[in-house]
Amino acid sequence: MREAKSLNPSLWWKLSWQLSLVIVAVVGVVIVGLCVYGATILSPNEWMEDKLIAAVEEAVTQDSGGKLVIADRPRLRSLEAENEGLWFLVATLDGKTASYGAVPAPYADLAKYVHLIKGADIQGSPGTSEIASIDVAETAFGEARVMYGGNPSRSSTFLVMLAKTYPIYVPLLIIALPAVFLAVRRIVGRALAGVSDVARKASEIEPRRHGVRLPADGIPKEVAPLVVAFNGTLERLENEFRKRQRFLIDAAHELRTPIAIMQTRIDGMPEGLERKRLLDSVARLADTAEQLLDFERNDQATDLNETVDLVEIARMVVADLAPVAIAAGYQISFQSEVESLERKGSPSALPRAISNLVRNAIDHGGNTGMITVSVSVGGQINVADEGPGIPAEHQELVFEPFYRATPKSKGAGLGLSLVKQVAANHGGEVSIKSGPTGTRVAIQL
Repeated sequence: MREAKSLNPSLWWKLSWQLSLVIVAVVGVVIVGLCVYGATILSPNEWMEDKLIAAVEEAVTQDSGGKLVIADRPRLRSLEAENEGLWFLVATLDGKTASYGAVPAPYADLAKYVHLIKGADIQGSPGTSEIASIDVAETAFGEARVMYGGNPSRSSTFLVMLAKTYPIYVPLLIIALPAVFLAVRRIVGRALAGVSDVARKASEIEPRRHGVRLPADGIPKEVAPLVVAFNGTLERLENEFRKRQRFLIDAAHELRTPIAIMQTRIDGMPEGLERKRLLDSVARLADTAEQLLDFERNDQATDLNETVDLVEIARMVVADLAPVAIAAGYQISFQSEVESLERKGSPSALPRAISNLVRNAIDHGGNTGMITVSVSVGGQINVADEGPGIPAEHQELVFEPFYRATPKSKGAGLGLSLVKQVAANHGGEVSIKSGPTGTRVAIQL
């Protein structure tokens, strides 16, 4: 799960950067469109307005007689290098004028009026195709009016507008892009909150809990088909699981009759070693069939909410199996920290589980020592023996169905698996501690 989380891309990150690209593209298209539109309707002199005013303010002076003089200055030379057709006419507020370059004849006639105009775009004269502009310049001798032109290109106007509009689109992107990442994270989190709940419930599904389905309410419509498909898969798996259960239960039931017939016929045989071997084999086969039935019956247990007394159940199991343990060479004892301990559980499954633990101790305890069954005040049932113990590499595997720590063991390998299943059905767990001095198996409810 941890590896999947590291490999799978975040939906938040993916949506955020893709939406950011969309916003950047939209803003770019809008700005470019506005600049193109502006370049078609605005004066083409727009691109050199700032440069020209700066050049005029640097180059235009007055001589000692008050006459306007246009001196050769670096800014003026630079502007002329960019626009070979540059011309302009400077007029003071008292009507004095000076010109630079070839002023078109139609505009030269306006020289005596320029000082009266603060700003204008002039075009449409039949004598020229040029567009003239009038703006204000602040010179060393005061305010002046400048009429200028020079056939600049529309592309230059577009670039100037693009540069002048950066206070609009740069702050917009600076604000919008972080906002996208923050907003998408919140939106995705809220939209997928139901998915997180579904994932949590999916992780809690146990193979032996039938009828559990994932809720489709409260999740996005796009995710709902996945939940529906998953629920359909659960339904099909449960159907196949039920078929397997019915088969195993029916098979175990069918085995009872031929086992009983075999046992009856063997009982009629004359005493001897062969008769004893056959009886042992039939008894082992009968025990396996019964364990298989117990295993599958417990899987379908429905009586888990009845009130049971753990102390009484454990005491009864010890009383029932004491003769078997003593005959096998053991001593057996029962201990309890309380007189009575009631819990909700199955009155049929819990005795089988404790009985399996005691039988397991009898089979693997080395036929010597003490078998101790105890109940703690916290609801823990312990069965301990003083046998040779279970190797560490086998201690977790012994709870798997049909697993036997010793290949020559007489059991079918279902006893401890049934114990684990009973504990899980009751919301508890089973643990094992084993060493050279014995083995202790505990059921915690």
